[in-house]
Amino acid sequence: MALTTIDTYQVMYSANSFFPRIWLQSAGKNIGQLIFHPNGAALPPDTSTSGQAQVHYHLDDFENVIGLLKTKPVSLLYSGSGGGFENGIETAAHPVGS
Repeated sequence: MALTTIDTYQVMYSANSFFPRIWLQSAGKNIGQLIFHPNGAALPPDTSTSGQAQVHYHLDDFENVIGLLKTKPVSLLYSGSGGGFENGIETAAHPVGS
């Protein structure tokens, strides 16, 4: 799964010990989740579980990520686990000034 268009997302902001997360879907299938850890915490490596990317951010990034998800089209980029791989979400190319 290198670059997958995100069709829908769902935010889960739990009241207990679970970290806030955003679930991502493409063509009606779950493709992964973005998990938001406390600011300053060491982030675990991104992974893929059952073909679904688990991408980790700090809570400070939550508003930026939501803002990007409101931009269409937007895709999930998952290159792999461990150091040296770039994972995240990205918009399609937009003309300057749009």
